[in-house]
Amino acid sequence: MAAGLAGRFVWEVPVLDALGLDDSEELAYRALVEVPSYDAAGLAERLSCHPLDAARSLAALETLGLAARSSSGTDRYVASPPSVALAALAVQREEALRRAQREIETLTEVYRGTDTDRSVSDVVDVVRGPKAVGQRFTQLQMSAREEVLGFVKSDIAVVAPEENTAEDAAVTRGVRYQVLIERSSFDRPGYFAIASDSIQAGEEVRVVPELPIRLLIVDRRIALVELLSESERSIGALIVHRSGMLDALLALFDRLWRDGIPLMLGADGKVEGPRSGVPELDARILGLLLAGLTDQAVANQLGLSMRTVQRRVRALMDRVSADTRLQLGFHAARNGWL
Repeated sequence: MAAGLAGRFVWEVPVLDALGLDDSEELAYRALVEVPSYDAAGLAERLSCHPLDAARSLAALETLGLAARSSSGTDRYVASPPSVALAALAVQREEALRRAQREIETLTEVYRGTDTDRSVSDVVDVVRGPKAVGQRFTQLQMSAREEVLGFVKSDIAVVAPEENTAEDAAVTRGVRYQVLIERSSFDRPGYFAIASDSIQAGEEVRVVPELPIRLLIVDRRIALVELLSESERSIGALIVHRSGMLDALLALFDRLWRDGIPLMLGADGKVEGPRSGVPELDARILGLLLAGLTDQAVANQLGLSMRTVQRRVRALMDRVSADTRLQLGFHAARNGWL
């Protein structure tokens, strides 16, 4: 509706869609509250849209109780007070959400009753195509209540880490994330910054040399295993329900998690340890080296030359009289740099 409305006022990010308003209706209401009244022609001029589109928006606002006919003329509209009209819509939406939540709980109980009766063939659901896989990937994280466990391989199958908005929303809700990252992921420029943001948000991140599969486990009750056919270049996924197979995936995660090396970043996105006298940059270098990155990978992530990385590592070794990097790691741990 009214492409001119959304097209012209791109600076006004719609936020009232949760109350049932589309973009054009929200823009019309925002314009209406700024003046005593508007008719369709005046609103169309204000929003640079067709008068018919403006008339439809005004009629829709009247139906929603957000606008009323002006006493000065039936063709003019005045905005209803936001504290009354919008609040009423919010209450209606909240009640609808409560009813939906109660229905979700009822359906969940029914589903749990059938979950234990699944046959061998029903334990795994097959999802085909990148769009469907991406949708389930998002849905599972949105449904998480307590924790999400994940394997992140270096090559991207469906959703890139920086595009995983469902993860950000889950962390904001208080969901705990434990993520294992394949070491070669840090060959991608900027990946260190992504990992830093995740840890700063409260996620636990560890690094391993290699991961066997792409995996997402939600609340230890359901898992998604992404599948990528190298020969056909097709993408799919397995949705694994409670079963011996899910138990095996959980055991695999727990085993690799124990073996993983924590990525040592503090809440401010910096490698822990500067408090002991190590410059911030050196602490970051040590943290990434501890995670198993090569000198070149460390240089790429921190925007340095490999020679600079090697020079700073050499200076740290000289500082503690270490002949090898293994000795440097020992001194770093003993001195509280890591």
